[in-house]
Amino acid sequence: MTAGQRGAAVGRPGERGVRTIRTLLVDDEPLARRGLELRLARHADIEIVAQVGDGASAIRAVAAHRPDLMFLDVQLAGLDGFAALRAIPAAQLPVTVFVTAYDHYAVRAFAASAVDYLLKPVADDRLHQSLARVRDTLAGCDAQTHRARLLELLAEASGRPGLRLEDALDAGGAGELRADNPLVVRDGQRIVRMLPAEISWIDAAGDYVCIHTDRETHVLRATMRELEQRLDPRRFPRIHRSAIVNATRVTALRPHHNGEYFLTLDSGQELKLSRSYRDRLALFR
Repeated sequence: MTAGQRGAAVGRPGERGVRTIRTLLVDDEPLARRGLELRLARHADIEIVAQVGDGASAIRAVAAHRPDLMFLDVQLAGLDGFAALRAIPAAQLPVTVFVTAYDHYAVRAFAASAVDYLLKPVADDRLHQSLARVRDTLAGCDAQTHRARLLELLAEASGRPGLRLEDALDAGGAGELRADNPLVVRDGQRIVRMLPAEISWIDAAGDYVCIHTDRETHVLRATMRELEQRLDPRRFPRIHRSAIVNATRVTALRPHHNGEYFLTLDSGQELKLSRSYRDRLALFR
């Protein structure tokens, strides 16, 4: 079920047929998580499915629980909130409310790119307003738009605002990628060169794509079609309308339903192989 499909069933407490909003709390301060948990307990439609204290655990929790909503502390020890978001596949990004003790972050970007942001200590009235915005977003099937906004924020935070694919490729020439021909993207003032072997998978939301490598995730403004034209389709088949995979990274697959499969990569990441794209993977030819 997509975020939009989930959102269609979400509404305000007390409405008939209303489903709960599956919620993940991410904060490295246990007392802050506990305080937010107690406040959220007053809202009948909020179901807290997990609480974690670091970015790496947040990535795993999103994959395991597929929450509708995530309260994300920006300043986390180790992997911070932005880095955690970049590592989450775009198709799995939940509606996100940022939580921060630093007002300048909110003033700079959060109001434009997030459903909402909360300043610590979280006030009850602000939490109530934030949840109202979350419900409106989910009920209005705006989750996909929200994902695109999050990716836009990540691009800005990474020093790549408004990057177009053709600008990034200017330094790398044209043609398909080969083992010795790197993909080139512009990272702020520096040029990043990625060998095909370093790319694990690529996914997209809106006008942005995330290129997941062994070391980091690069967010750039581009379309899947543009990247398909740049990549060798035998090595990088498109397996979903929003996903491309490095076929050499696939270690296992399991059947899902209606002819779909889940692919497991060597990193442990699972990606869905849609029936309509199945013949693009060499295994099914």
